[in-house]
Amino acid sequence: MDPEIQKMREVILVYLDRSGGLQKFVQDCKKYNDSKQSYAVYRFIISINPSDITELDATLGNYILHKPLQAAKIFQSVCFVAIKTLSLIEQLQTEAQISILLKPTHLPPLPSYLLSLSAYPFNYTSPRFYMSEGIVIAMGTVTKYTQGARFLCTEETCPFYFRCIRVHCPGATESATVRTDFVCSLCSSPLQEDMKFRVLGDKQIVEMIDAKILNALKGYSIDKSHFRIQAFTLFLRDELANKMTIGNHYRIIGIPACVQNGLQATACIEVTSVQLYKPNGPSFVSDNFKYLLSLTSSSCWRFTAVLANIFASQVVPPGTYNTLKLAILLSLVQTCEKENADYLDLLIMTSDTLIIDRLLNYSLCLLPRGVRHPPSSDIFPSVCKDKHGSASIQACSAVLAKGGICYIGDLSSYKKDKLELLQSVLESRTTTVFIPGKKYGEEADQQVTVSVQTNFWSFVDVDSSSKKHIQKENFLIGQMDVSLIPVNLVDCFGLLIYNEFPSCRLSSPVVHHILKKAINPEAMLYKASQQFTTQDYEEFILFARNLHVELSSEAESLIQGYYLASRRVRRDSIHGSTLSASALKILISLAKAHAKLSLRQTVLEEDAVIAVLLLESSLTLKHGTSALCVAPNPVFPFDLSDENSLQQRDIYLMQCHHQLLKFITAYSPGIQINTNEE
Repeated sequence: MDPEIQKMREVILVYLDRSGGLQKFVQDCKKYNDSKQSYAVYRFIISINPSDITELDATLGNYILHKPLQAAKIFQSVCFVAIKTLSLIEQLQTEAQISILLKPTHLPPLPSYLLSLSAYPFNYTSPRFYMSEGIVIAMGTVTKYTQGARFLCTEETCPFYFRCIRVHCPGATESATVRTDFVCSLCSSPLQEDMKFRVLGDKQIVEMIDAKILNALKGYSIDKSHFRIQAFTLFLRDELANKMTIGNHYRIIGIPACVQNGLQATACIEVTSVQLYKPNGPSFVSDNFKYLLSLTSSSCWRFTAVLANIFASQVVPPGTYNTLKLAILLSLVQTCEKENADYLDLLIMTSDTLIIDRLLNYSLCLLPRGVRHPPSSDIFPSVCKDKHGSASIQACSAVLAKGGICYIGDLSSYKKDKLELLQSVLESRTTTVFIPGKKYGEEADQQVTVSVQTNFWSFVDVDSSSKKHIQKENFLIGQMDVSLIPVNLVDCFGLLIYNEFPSCRLSSPVVHHILKKAINPEAMLYKASQQFTTQDYEEFILFARNLHVELSSEAESLIQGYYLASRRVRRDSIHGSTLSASALKILISLAKAHAKLSLRQTVLEEDAVIAVLLLESSLTLKHGTSALCVAPNPVFPFDLSDENSLQQRDIYLMQCHHQLLKFITAYSPGIQINTNEE
């Protein structure tokens, strides 16, 4: 035997003993031995720390990293000797029956070990370990594949009669392991499979794409660089099947390969390790925001008012669309990838569709996961055939926007079935994909439930919608005609916003802004754009949305009191209360979002007041005014031009707070609230 190979075998034994791998190997052997069943292949997973093993022997470390298939054979010989020496598996006959899967815990943090899914050329010819990362955009169902099979030589006197074992290798197709035209390597007689020894495993085909795809899906991006995007196939086998979730961002370690499918070759990666990737948000906000926070610390309402006032000054002039911009900021900071997150969806009624579209597009780009839905594709997951003829679930816009925003454009442009599906998803935050078994070669039909963890933004063009149907005449005070959209769907959106309030009708500044931007698109027209850049807002939102906030008892009492009082006030004799059951969740989400936007970790009464005013304004548009009787634009009743106007707004909001307490006392007397007045 080669002295170098012998030395590596000795080092392997030492490493397995020190790392605890030998003990795990013995336990795995015991499970096989206790089963008393003969297998064609006995599969073992060995975890390898490349740093530790390279310190023991650099040659072996190099083999594992750059020649993993040859290294697995050396491990195979060590394991065979151990099994025979210690009599661990009585049924084992030959060394070829042992299948070793090496799983490195990590790879060296060097460029040569990174495999970019967007770089060209894609190096799939080197069968060694690489690390890659990307987003799962399609996922197949779990099917079976052959881990290994035993073949018998048809010539019974052949010395190799029992010795032909076929084992799956990375990138190999099913026909490479099992087919009918194999011949004996010794006597060239045909081989026949011994079916009772075939070993099956689970296989799942996944499509992953570079995370740069998110920049392309925004529809508009500040980053003007060009890049190539291509999805690649991943094979998840056995214990890795169902370890990935569609829409998630993962880091993987695997071996690239090329799978031949007829005349076409497909680049793929045999995955050995999967790790969910969650990038850390910024741990700070810019100095300008810190200074602004200190300047406005005398009031719990001023900081967010100034934020909204100057937000998106690259798209609209400061001071315009303040209510909408505040709602956008609140929705942005209420984005995360948790199962039971506080969602905040926005539906905007407008006649300025071009300006609103620009504003929403700009805001979308402030998040890593902001997706502008293209009308030609599906919003929610769908199923189709993959390259291999199996069923594959496609992610689509809502799933790719996981933990972010899915902007679906004009709601009135969608057909009834799409609107019904959207309503179902908004209510349950899940969608179900039906996979007919007969169509995709499966024995039974399947239903796969996919979680939808995103906020939805949409708008309705009031000018075009008014031409499509006959408007109702029996409107209540403050109510708006939204009959083009199903009432239940409108209720599913957290906030309904109408941007045509008198204080927002600033046509001259908006027109001047549009004309100046048309002449010089890169111009900074306002001082606010220079002091608070787009990057500053990106960092601010990522920092704010990661804050963990808790409701104070005072804020909780105020929210509950308003909710119960509104349910009593907003009701009719036929349908009962017009306030949906989700209104309480929306209130809590709004209050938490305002606290996050204020960079606080406790939700105060002041946050609850803003939440109540925004929701009451939305309810007024849907159902008409109530006994609380808020102004048409309750959060920004007048323009913010200086410190005096901020002071006037504080006084106005304190009056609203007092009015709200009186409303709760009158219509929900059982709630204990703090009625102390300054």
